[in-house]
Amino acid sequence: MCGIVGYIGDAEAMPILLDGLRKLEYRGYDSAGIAVLSEGMVSVARRQGKLERLAGEMQANPLLGRVGIGHTCWATHGVPSDTNAHPHADCTGRIVVVHNGIIENYLSLRERLEVDGHVFTSETDTEVLAHLIESRFIGDLYDAVRQSLLEVVGSYAVVVLCRDIPDTLVAARLHSPLILGHGRGEQFVASDVPALLAYTRQVTYLQNGEIAVVTREGARVTRLDGTEIRREPATIAWDAAAAEKGGYKHFMLKEIHEQPAVIAETLRGRMGEDRAHVHLPGLKLSPDELRKITKVLVIACGTAYHAGFVGKYAFESLARVPVEIDVASELRYRTPIVDEHTLALVISQSGETADTLAAMRDAKEHGAHVLAVTNVVGSSVDRDADSILYTYAGPEIAVASTKAYTTQLMTLYQVALYLAEVRGTLDDDARARFIEALQRLPEQMATVLETEPLVKKLAEAFCGVHDTLYLGRGVNFPTALEGALKLKEISYIHAEGYAAGEMKHGPIALITPQCPTVAIAVPGGVYEKMLSNIKEVKARQGHVIAVGATDDPDLRKYADDIIPIPRTAELFTPVLAIVPLQLFSYYCADTLGLDIDQPRNLAKSVTVE
Repeated sequence: MCGIVGYIGDAEAMPILLDGLRKLEYRGYDSAGIAVLSEGMVSVARRQGKLERLAGEMQANPLLGRVGIGHTCWATHGVPSDTNAHPHADCTGRIVVVHNGIIENYLSLRERLEVDGHVFTSETDTEVLAHLIESRFIGDLYDAVRQSLLEVVGSYAVVVLCRDIPDTLVAARLHSPLILGHGRGEQFVASDVPALLAYTRQVTYLQNGEIAVVTREGARVTRLDGTEIRREPATIAWDAAAAEKGGYKHFMLKEIHEQPAVIAETLRGRMGEDRAHVHLPGLKLSPDELRKITKVLVIACGTAYHAGFVGKYAFESLARVPVEIDVASELRYRTPIVDEHTLALVISQSGETADTLAAMRDAKEHGAHVLAVTNVVGSSVDRDADSILYTYAGPEIAVASTKAYTTQLMTLYQVALYLAEVRGTLDDDARARFIEALQRLPEQMATVLETEPLVKKLAEAFCGVHDTLYLGRGVNFPTALEGALKLKEISYIHAEGYAAGEMKHGPIALITPQCPTVAIAVPGGVYEKMLSNIKEVKARQGHVIAVGATDDPDLRKYADDIIPIPRTAELFTPVLAIVPLQLFSYYCADTLGLDIDQPRNLAKSVTVE
């Protein structure tokens, strides 16, 4: 979840490190630090709190040098403090380490090192790495790091700097992302692409169990057993401007407004010329193999889980295949029934979500074919899955996911329609109608964004409440869950998403004039039921904000406020219905003056359990 940046070249390292760390702030952190090597000395500065605190001190007292490493830390071992912030050094101060992940056996390693005379100054698991490398170092930094990591149990992305080897950085990864960036006479290391975009688009993705020796001229990559790896660098298609705010107040608002364009991009290239078929070249299963699938197992966390939940309705309705969906962190610790006839559908924006990766590997070991839906080329999910479908959302910087969610929905709809065609569960006319409706969604979403002034006004009126209830039925039950999650994430207002049919089983007790209810009431098979649920809320003096069809006169009889969305196939309404809920969450948080792009305690990529 933390951010790593490293630099070696002919420019001053400090400004590059600080700039890279700013680009990684969206990952979440509670402290920051940098280390710079110059004239045989390693200078370290680290501070609890926001990066600007550290940057302000660096402006007054700059660290000069052309080799350095930096880190934004989310505390996992020890309270957030200057002492526990990264980088961490060994006893002599000559070896300095930054690290993402968790060293599970750090206590036993620490006890052994203390017996050998090593003195620890922090409570972190990371400091163990610095002392472990010190104990192995006899002039060869690469070998000292490699030998040390062979003793480590857990996950890591680590970059090491040593004053005795001034022209080298050593980087390695296991279950935490790490990228090498290549320039002319300079090299970069980072935990995510945005930190590198201003300097290079040529990158090498380190894979699990790989270690790199980085110099100004390039990088040599091996496995931990010393086997050399030769891999051509990849070219990042994003440009630096794609990761900037573009005039919007926050990244989240920018990314909400990008959704019509990115869902159109997700459709592009997957529709045949006749617009009557879906083509999925990333799906490496033949039609015969797809017809033998007996179950789809959806594996995801957080917002991706809600997208998968919508996908469950689409797969079962269109392709008539049973779908089991699990939060990845729960799936790992039970014994699901998985075999070679299971399609494991893994959804992860970053492709680095630790629980999702672990559950995916379990499913694969039991014979399932893994189809991954991800936004990041070269991520762990991308490399480990059997089949890949990219969402083409572009860089999503805000912690609260918006455009990644809607592009995941679009991708899942495409998979469902493709399966329906292959399995013969949908006739040609019905499939053509669904595809036509799918292609209208980008334009319709642009129309939904025109409701922004109305949604802002509602948010300003209700941002002071302490509780909010979100209700949905059928395919929009997941929409209620996602809408509630967005409000919790960035406004810190307690919100609960419920299946509206469960009202009488508990949630109805929450209804008061001070607890507004957001109801997704779109035309379809459960519409009349939703109206009944809205009446139940109104009978208890609850205030109802409804998301419904633009031209629905019946809904206006019962709801206090209506946010209109265009009509579409009921199955596709979650793509449109979520947009006003994203905007509502955004404007609640903005009115309250909160840190929207980096909400407290949250990180963009959850790369540890």
